[in-house]
Amino acid sequence: MRRFALILLLWPGILSAEEFRRLTADEILMALMGKKLDYGEGISQTFDDSMHTQYFSGRPSAGRWAVREDRYCSVWPPSDIWACYDVEQSGDTIRFVDDAGNTTDGTFVK
Repeated sequence: MRRFALILLLWPGILSAEEFRRLTADEILMALMGKKLDYGEGISQTFDDSMHTQYFSGRPSAGRWAVREDRYCSVWPPSDIWACYDVEQSGDTIRFVDDAGNTTDGTFVK
């Protein structure tokens, strides 16, 4: 078992390919601003530089987004309640994690 653990320590690329890394506030801004994510099944979301967001699932829904204390936050009128999520990234995949641990993954649209 020790040899196996040593091999993994010496070969860092084995485990890191699928790992998600939590993003800081600045990294969230850099990752999302001006980008579009595809959630699959025809669902996508844009993140404008003006801090507006559009969620497309059959028809568009407009909201606002912000980064607060290393978390992505959004509000969807007519509600005025902001929901915040941890943000993780692995390659071209962004993962939003809510307070209950539920996740939503999106991939960057090029």
